Amino acid sequence: MAQQITKDAAYDAVAPDDFPAMLEVERYGQRSTAFDKIISATHDHFWDPLDTKYIDFNEPFDLTKDMVLPEEFFPIFKTKIGDTMTREQKIRFASESTRWQLSAILHGEQGALALSASLCHILKDPGAQEYAANQTREEARHVTAFAAYIKARWQKPLPAGETLQNLLTEMVLAPEVYKKIVGMQMLVEGLAMGAFATLYQKSRDPLLVKLCQLVMTDEAFHHKFGKIWADRTIPKLSKEEHDVVEDWAAQCFQTLLFNLVNPLQMHHVYRAVGIDPQEAMTAIQEAFGDEARREQMKESANIFRVLVKTLLNAGIITDRTKSFYGMYVDMDELKSEGDRMVGDDIAEEGIKFLQTINFADSSKSSQLLAAE
Repeated sequence: MAQQITKDAAYDAVAPDDFPAMLEVERYGQRSTAFDKIISATHDHFWDPLDTKYIDFNEPFDLTKDMVLPEEFFPIFKTKIGDTMTREQKIRFASESTRWQLSAILHGEQGALALSASLCHILKDPGAQEYAANQTREEARHVTAFAAYIKARWQKPLPAGETLQNLLTEMVLAPEVYKKIVGMQMLVEGLAMGAFATLYQKSRDPLLVKLCQLVMTDEAFHHKFGKIWADRTIPKLSKEEHDVVEDWAAQCFQTLLFNLVNPLQMHHVYRAVGIDPQEAMTAIQEAFGDEARREQMKESANIFRVLVKTLLNAGIITDRTKSFYGMYVDMDELKSEGDRMVGDDIAEEGIKFLQTINFADSSKSSQLLAAE
């Protein structure tokens, strides 16, 4: 049996195949108000990836002449292998590596779509269920948008890395609500906010910059759903239950940190430019140590730094695991920063942009609706 760790009625859950539980008449009148604000805010950040007034995937970018991401994104360039690469080889590698990273984001969005839909099957609270349905809709447009971007630049995505595929599969199929929420709403969404903020700040492709901001207008709210769960759940856990959640989070973090950009996971990319993945791994290990990785994580938009901050602010990280995360992040510095995330300002600016489109003709729309 799955170990459900539920401390608040808003997150009560049933088995995925227990549909009769959804037809209980008392259930319809027991709606939590915890999610009403983020459900209502859906209208403020609506966008359509198939409508060019929001984003136009026909905007050009020559991948043979320029890199979508700057050279600092590719550790292999700072190794003995990188020293032997020509400018053309580096541009080709950067293109394939960016394709791989964005394909991973696409697969992650597909995982988030499936997981959100799976929450609709198990959450009993009508408000929580409606929120999950809303997120499913928003994740679906992210899949559409990233698929369109990858098609515009590379025709088709690369396959998911084994580590990412296994982790997403475990989260989507997990019967435990805490694994779904900690795993996807906090870990993967925290990772995504960091990744999108980094791409928004560093990408040389204006189309990718715009896409990341639009997606972040949605992701900021998905993040809040996980925060509501943490606020209502973490303080009520027994020590044994907290240890279970804390260990699950640390396990996922370690898996992502050490495997997400591992050359062996990216073997398609390295082989595409004639580099042996194992030789690349050895060269990177020789050139970069733990200290170099820690320096990278000091950047506010570093994807893993945002992830750790999410867990810390949620109260999931305690003295038991603090030293583990502290090997890569200054935990005291994170704690002093408060709840504000690096992607929040970017998302807020994006929402203002969407409001200028969505509400520009609100009076006209109201007249049309009244006429109907």
